[in-house]
Amino acid sequence: MPTKRIIPWKIPDWLLNDVLLNKSISERLPAHYNFEIHKTIWRIHSLRAKRIALQMPEGLLLFAIPISEVIQNYFVRINRTSESDLSGNTIAADENTKDIDIVILGDVTYGACCIEDLTAKALNVDLLVHYGHSCLIPLDSPSVLYIFVDIQIDIAHFVDSIQANFEKSSRLALVSTIQFVTSLQVTKQPLLDSGYSVVIPQCLPLSPGEILGCTSPKVEGVDALIYLGDGRFHLESIMISNPLLDAYRYDPYDKSFTREYYDHKEMRRRRKDAIDTAKTAVNFGIILGTLGRQGSPAVVRQLQTELEKSNKTYIILLLSEISPSKLALFDEQVDVWIQVACPRLSIDWGVEFTKPLLTPYEAFVALNGQVHWPKDLSEAYPMDYYANQSLGPWTPNHKLNKKTVEMIKTINKKCLTCDETDAVNTTCCKKNLAGYVI
Repeated sequence: MPTKRIIPWKIPDWLLNDVLLNKSISERLPAHYNFEIHKTIWRIHSLRAKRIALQMPEGLLLFAIPISEVIQNYFVRINRTSESDLSGNTIAADENTKDIDIVILGDVTYGACCIEDLTAKALNVDLLVHYGHSCLIPLDSPSVLYIFVDIQIDIAHFVDSIQANFEKSSRLALVSTIQFVTSLQVTKQPLLDSGYSVVIPQCLPLSPGEILGCTSPKVEGVDALIYLGDGRFHLESIMISNPLLDAYRYDPYDKSFTREYYDHKEMRRRRKDAIDTAKTAVNFGIILGTLGRQGSPAVVRQLQTELEKSNKTYIILLLSEISPSKLALFDEQVDVWIQVACPRLSIDWGVEFTKPLLTPYEAFVALNGQVHWPKDLSEAYPMDYYANQSLGPWTPNHKLNKKTVEMIKTINKKCLTCDETDAVNTTCCKKNLAGYVI
């Protein structure tokens, strides 16, 4: 009898209805958090994966051991027996389900940009499971499974809170992090039914309603912005990109509804001071973030080009964590830093550093007379770092940088089969990648 083809995205009923597995999930993990254990197990089986790595932000790290034990115990159990559904289909214990090894990546994870695929590859991982973020960085290997960790909230209370604070003629925009975007969609319809005008904006490649700390859409035609989530980090991103829009936050944990404010003028004053200092500086330092995939070599190359055109000297420093004490060690050699890691590091904490710490966008403003700085609050400070339609080559997904990345990938593939000292080979990395940080 021919072997049935495994469809990795279609979870079979016998796995979804596994009594012992479901009991283990309900006992070990919170009911309102969806860790998609069944999907993970089925992906492990479909890939015939032997070594699996789990990566998650610190807020979810307390669930890492229970998740690993639930998955590990399942495979231990099926090694002792076979699982059958009502149709008699089975997954018998075989060499592909024995001795799976689960490792937990415990380094700090701030966002989807911190995906540790290179670490996983070095550990010979067959499947990397990344929790709490959406797919942001295109990866070739290893196989990556993104678990958004959808969190169920009290939708009725959220809707009631909005209705208690806004007239029914209000035009509202709803945004959140990936954990709550499903709740946004559920919330939208009862608000529309009540007479509200509701939009869920999207900034590709993000999901509708999803925002990042560095990437948010410019929203037009609404009276107010409502953020669903705890904390202010992500909310501040869309406040920065919409400085004239009233912003509110609903915390799904304590069920509070608050008006939120941001000092746009003070932020811009500080950032403009740093830019003005950079305009007359000579010695620069470019920081390539090495925490996961935070750093963009293509953006670094764009900065190198701008610095060289402006006759500036520079060094390139690789750092996983950027701290004032670390950069202070270079105070005698570096006048201004440009960090290619997280724009919010400069915006939120730049004042803590002894030398100006610019974002790539701010560096372009300082070095390139064609890049615009917002003249007042009628113009937004761009929060477009991972946007497909970003405004300039200071962002990883800008069309110029995508061409650079593809060129590097092509040359790297050719260099696997050629001798880089071969004078005949014109695609050799020694000839074509000079000056590129890869």
